[in-house]
Amino acid sequence: MEKTLRELADFVGGEVYGDGDLRIKRVSPIEQALVGDITFIANPRYEKLLEQTNASAVIVSAQGPKGKKSQLRTDQPYLAFAQIQRLWHPPPARSPLDPGQLRDGVKLGKDPSIYPNATVCEGTTIGDRVVLHPGVYVGENCRLGDDVTIFPNAAIYSGTTIGSRVTIHSGTVIGSDGFGYAPEGTRYYKIIHAGSVVLEDDVEIGANCTIDRAVTEGRSTWIRRGTKIDNLVQVGHNVEIGEDCLIVSQVAIGGSARIENHVTLGGQVGVAGHITIGHGSSAGGQAGISKSLPSGSFVLGSPAAPVRRKRREFAALSRLPDLFQRFREMEAKLKALEEGKREDRGDER
Repeated sequence: MEKTLRELADFVGGEVYGDGDLRIKRVSPIEQALVGDITFIANPRYEKLLEQTNASAVIVSAQGPKGKKSQLRTDQPYLAFAQIQRLWHPPPARSPLDPGQLRDGVKLGKDPSIYPNATVCEGTTIGDRVVLHPGVYVGENCRLGDDVTIFPNAAIYSGTTIGSRVTIHSGTVIGSDGFGYAPEGTRYYKIIHAGSVVLEDDVEIGANCTIDRAVTEGRSTWIRRGTKIDNLVQVGHNVEIGEDCLIVSQVAIGGSARIENHVTLGGQVGVAGHITIGHGSSAGGQAGISKSLPSGSFVLGSPAAPVRRKRREFAALSRLPDLFQRFREMEAKLKALEEGKREDRGDER
């Protein structure tokens, strides 16, 4: 497939600088791009590569430098890249329905695509254009909205509700029991998890994640509209995650924690149970959050602390070897002074 630079600019609502009739054959990263490719610069630090790339055209910020190379200029170059890339990578061809994998009482919407070895259990409702890849298991009494895609070997436990345009990647488990046990002498008595999980519209869950169901009937572990969760994330029972949150890989969220809207949790962040992280907060990678955070917080480290304070702590820690060396030198000088004073007192006698 080929598109002119002008056609691409019209598609994303951008402007052409240079030759709008350039024929674009592919979208490529800036350092590997070849003649006929379009690439992008979303971060100003890479603007130095603008004239070095072999790409025929570059998607850039409307406020960025122009240079000699043809450009597609837009206020949101990264978004434009994502939109244009879809032109060259349309959704894969759909598989026909395999009715042998459907149990009694399943309700199907229009144009389903259910691959061999996918299983849908009794009482479940499937919306329009749902794609279930091989090895997917959907338990009893689940509800899946329109345009849901679930990749191979994901498991959706009974009673789960999934909104429209949700994507769940391979190996993920939605609705497993949480980690709940009551002490019984020297042993532990398992707590039944009778609640459910709700994923609202436009949520995406990465590969090999686990989202535990709520403890009591009528309650749900809840992930709200537009939130994106990376691979290898653990979400405990009764957790609530707000709208448009970004949860990066290897995050663990303890039971009954509440994450408000537009929160970003970096890789390997740990969130204790029963706390609240306020609207618009961010936590840097490997932060350990043990207390509730007010809205707009930006924390680092473990235990987590405001970023400015934590950076001062990191700077101080990096100076510790030098400070210890200076302390030893001062200690040696002090010891020499004390020994000299003792010798002086001995001479006076």
